[in-house]
Amino acid sequence: MQLPHILQGDSPARLAQGAVAGAVLAIVIGFGWSGWTLGSTAQQMAQDSANHAVVAALVPICVERFHDGAEAKAKLVALKATKSWEQDSFIVKGGWATFPGEAEPNRGVASACANMLSAAK
Repeated sequence: MQLPHILQGDSPARLAQGAVAGAVLAIVIGFGWSGWTLGSTAQQMAQDSANHAVVAALVPICVERFHDGAEAKAKLVALKATKSWEQDSFIVKGGWATFPGEAEPNRGVASACANMLSAAK
């Protein structure tokens, strides 16, 4: 079997083809299977991780504030009677997801707090 002309002998064109093929292969393997990411993707992942850490740290405080409030047992019954997709709004309206130094409530904390309170017996 005879090879095509482009595959025969040493030439700068063959060298360039090999370099391009190697670069493409390295990029495909690196980004596809080796976990390489772009800077913007890494930054977004770091931001998401930080947000999850903040929520995880503040949810116990939200639950504690809920239980320390007046008529906590009655409010817990009212929270459990509320539809699941409205429970975070119940927490926000109660003020348990608004922390000192913040003007707005943290919706992630409100949602996780509602889930934790609803799961409590």
